[in-house]
Amino acid sequence: MSQPTDIPAERYDLRILQSLRRIIHAVDQHSKKLKSQTDLTAPQLVCLGQIAAQGPVSVAHLAKAVFLSASTVVGILDRLELKGLVQRARDLKDRRVVWVSLTEAGQSFAKTAPSPLQDKLSDRLGDLQRDQQLAICQSLERIVELMEATGIDASPLLITEKKPS
Repeated sequence: MSQPTDIPAERYDLRILQSLRRIIHAVDQHSKKLKSQTDLTAPQLVCLGQIAAQGPVSVAHLAKAVFLSASTVVGILDRLELKGLVQRARDLKDRRVVWVSLTEAGQSFAKTAPSPLQDKLSDRLGDLQRDQQLAICQSLERIVELMEATGIDASPLLITEKKPS
């Protein structure tokens, strides 16, 4: 594993900060690439993919499935609806419930949409042993704890699969 040459080896705090900044930069670059290729953001792609996988879904269920607040999902759906990719309808029995489904254009787009997960990362993670994947996961989760950021609402925008039950 390469170590930055401009930071002393014993300065773990600076090395960690530099690594986090590189990760953030790579995620930002990939998000911009997705936006330029598809005219959709990563959160929009995640929501679209979730609707495609589940079929018609309530807004509340979609929000839980993509780990975002309902109000954030409503904004995402507004933009997807303007693009003609989704449609919403109120439940006939309970008007508080709103169902979301893909339009024909949305179904067609979902079939060819790129993964919100960076391809290189996906491929290389898949090449690792499960214990190595777990170690990375646990290390990142520990960083979140150390930053006291566990209460921050954050979608795993790069995850495209359902979490195991």
